[in-house]
Amino acid sequence: MKDILAHLVAWEKLFLDWYRTGIQGRSSATTPVGMCQRAMDSLNQQIYETNQWRSLDDIIAEFHTSFQHIMTVIETIPEEDMFTHNRFNWTGGLTLADYVAGNTCNHYAWAKSQIRKWALREVKSGKA
Repeated sequence: MKDILAHLVAWEKLFLDWYRTGIQGRSSATTPVGMCQRAMDSLNQQIYETNQWRSLDDIIAEFHTSFQHIMTVIETIPEEDMFTHNRFNWTGGLTLADYVAGNTCNHYAWAKSQIRKWALREVKSGKA
């Protein structure tokens, strides 16, 4: 669970960086457009390695802070920015709303399914 929450936090931060630099007319060092699966796997591995020694309590606290921050930012995004194709260079053919969903609700659904699978394995193995 710790690794999954750290993963969510890292991707929320990436989204916020993409959005912040996008509204400033700049590009982030890491952008999602054209990111191949190998690059994404490498980024996810880097996220894991960066967070593997952190405590669960620390990551849970950061997740709560990150969640509140991203929700606050999303609530302030103008509708035109959210739904206009090609509004930002880093969104490619998608809208900002697609990236919001990918880095929040869709990502949370993925995380929930991963945590459930882990919990079921723990129960079946007698560890839980």
